[in-house]
Amino acid sequence: MRLLLLGCTGFVGRELVPQLLARGHQLVVVSRQSHSLAGLEHPALRRHQADPALAATWQDPDLLAVLAEAEGVVNLAGEPIAEKRWSEEQRRRLFDSRLCTTRHLVEALQAHPRPGRVLVSGSAVGYYGSSEETCFSESSPAAADLLARLCCDWEASADRAPADCRVVKLRIGIVLGPDGGALGKMLPVFRSGLGGPIGSGRQWMSWIHRSDLCALIVTALETPAYEGVYNAVAPHPVRMQTFSAALGRVLQRPSLLPVPAPVLQLLLGDGAAVVLEGQQVISQRLAAQGFSFRYPDLDAALVAATNPAAH
Repeated sequence: MRLLLLGCTGFVGRELVPQLLARGHQLVVVSRQSHSLAGLEHPALRRHQADPALAATWQDPDLLAVLAEAEGVVNLAGEPIAEKRWSEEQRRRLFDSRLCTTRHLVEALQAHPRPGRVLVSGSAVGYYGSSEETCFSESSPAAADLLARLCCDWEASADRAPADCRVVKLRIGIVLGPDGGALGKMLPVFRSGLGGPIGSGRQWMSWIHRSDLCALIVTALETPAYEGVYNAVAPHPVRMQTFSAALGRVLQRPSLLPVPAPVLQLLLGDGAAVVLEGQQVISQRLAAQGFSFRYPDLDAALVAATNPAAH
């Protein structure tokens, strides 16, 4: 397939792009960055330097020519949720990087229709809000907090794609990999022997190994039966205290020292809610469609995520 990728040069893209190339797809990656994708060079990979959140980007004839030929689009663009304090400026970036990108993309898809095209667009399990007891599936309603509103608006923008475009929306959980995301931040602390549960330890972590997330994106692109919303989470969510104990066990380090909630709140402000509050999310739709996880269980996922040789 000829594919256009947005927001795929970071933590997820580092594994997604090689997976897509290995399957013979032709890729054009749109990125604000001028450097190459982790040094990856491939005759089927092209880069287009631009900010997809800007309307002017989508007036570029070269990009529009690529879009007109694209059989599939992956849109994972978005400012990281939990890496900075949520100032008013940061809140604007969280929304604009997702909503403006998706709105401009969809408008361009409408102006350059192609029958049978597929759009795989990101969302997040923050759609459901937080709860220590409720178990959420794809049919559960949205919450009313900031992240839920962001996810709702993000998904609604993707839904405005042309009627002949197959839209797949992935509500992504906590992605596990050694070189980024939540685990990337936790590993140095745990390896030093100072790790432990964050906050109460009772909050749920609905997680997915990066390899499985990338395999799901590939499957959604290639399989016409995939359409609509899917929770991109492994089958067995765990509470933070269980996650911390498993990580300590895999690293053979103690995991007893709790990280107090006020410390994270001081560092991240509202962004601390991403790790201090959680949700128990399952994917009824992936189970029904028989998606096969390479890492369905946490211990195996953590071994793979902390030991590159385990891949």
